[in-house]
Order: sequence, then C-alpha cells, then structure tokens
Amino acid sequence: QVFLTESGGGSVQAGDSLRLSCTPSERTFTTHAMAWFRQAPGKEREFVAQIGWRGSSTYVADSVQGRFTMSREYSKNTVYLEMTELRPENTAVYYCAQGEGNYPEREGGYEYWGRGIQVTVSS
Repeated sequence: QVFLTESGGGSVQAGDSLRLSCTPSERTFTTHAMAWFRQAPGKEREFVAQIGWRGSSTYVADSVQGRFTMSREYSKNTVYLEMTELRPENTAVYYCAQGEGNYPEREGGYEYWGRGIQVTVSS
C-alpha cells in the first residue's frame, strides 16, 4: 500500500498561481507514473497532468496546456503541479495518483490515490 499526501491547496483569486505537492509514502515514483486529476462540483473527475516514471516526459490536458506544469523532485520524493493564471473554472478537488499510467488520462491506470485537496479560485 502506498499513501499519497497532497498539499498546497487553498483559496486564491483569478490570475493567481498555486503549487500543489504530492509525496508518496514510498520511493516508488521512480518506477511508476504520477498524475493529477481533479473533480469540480457536480462534474466527473478529469485528468489534468501526468509525469512518466522516467521523469522526463509529461502530458498535460489541453484545457490547462500552457498554464499548468508538472514536475518531480527526486531528492524530496515529491511531484508538483504548478498552476498559473488560475481561473474560477479551475476550482476543484485535486487528486494525486500513482500507477503504470500507460494511458495517462485513464483513471484505471493508477493504483494509488491521494485523498484530494481543495483548490478554490474566486473571480
């Protein structure tokens, strides 16, 4: 069992930036892909971004392309989701996930999930 701990959420104004962090309980992200998903009120959970287990490849949803960036810091065993130019429609609970992730957008490809962290963007 791998536990994923998310942090960095909060309430911000439109146009602000925020960085989410996710730290697995074990150093498994060197062999597994890590991803972020989000679920807005009344909507289904959707893919946001993924970083491959090699750490060099990232894949970002079209809806956040150019504003959201995912990265990893091996020394801290942590992955990040850097979010800029936030918009009210980015308000959601953001989830960190870990797994094979062969198809980045498919939830079934991720075995472990964090509890989620709230991001609220006000206009």
